[in-house]
Amino acid sequence: MKKTVLATIFSAGLMTVAGSALAAGNASNGEALAATCTACHGADGNSPSPMFPKIAGLGENYLYKQLQDIQSGERSVPEMANILDSSSDQDLQDLAAYFASKTTQLSGAKDDELMLNSGAKVSALALGEQVYRAGNHETNVPACSGCHSPRGLGNAPAGYPRLSGQYAEYIEKQLRAFRAGERANDGEARTMRSVAEHMSDAEIKAVASYIAGLH
Repeated sequence: MKKTVLATIFSAGLMTVAGSALAAGNASNGEALAATCTACHGADGNSPSPMFPKIAGLGENYLYKQLQDIQSGERSVPEMANILDSSSDQDLQDLAAYFASKTTQLSGAKDDELMLNSGAKVSALALGEQVYRAGNHETNVPACSGCHSPRGLGNAPAGYPRLSGQYAEYIEKQLRAFRAGERANDGEARTMRSVAEHMSDAEIKAVASYIAGLH
């Protein structure tokens, strides 16, 4: 029964994301517009600091939707306040096309020892791999690989972003935000909120660490 419910959640999520933002940008035009993004995200979308996410290669539809949501206020990113106010919709599409065309640089994974709620200590990468690839059926957490692919390359046409190589700190921050409801731009299906709400602190940190080393 759980598998059926999870399959329904993710199918709905695919339709919601795919239907909400279909970009048709011009990467060459986007390159000229990207100058305002380089200070935080790097000239090619590979942020030099984990304070800001890597946006290179995340997928055009995903990037376009995030830019739309940030511009409209549906997604709150204080660091980007007012930056997109004067951008046209075509500008957003062109920016999405430009950064989607770039190659993500890998961050690399770092292992650590995590304590579970039971008090047991486990390897962060071992737990992260387990949750990412198989989920946690006892707590109704589905496998991340179902939407983001086994290698973390995402599903660009459907609007699911590449995760491979992203900073672990950023992944952890977003999962916590989805779990708390502070980030809610995952569509009416609540795809990410439905996943994150069942994840423990240890699982979130472990998955984030594992994702950083995927390639």
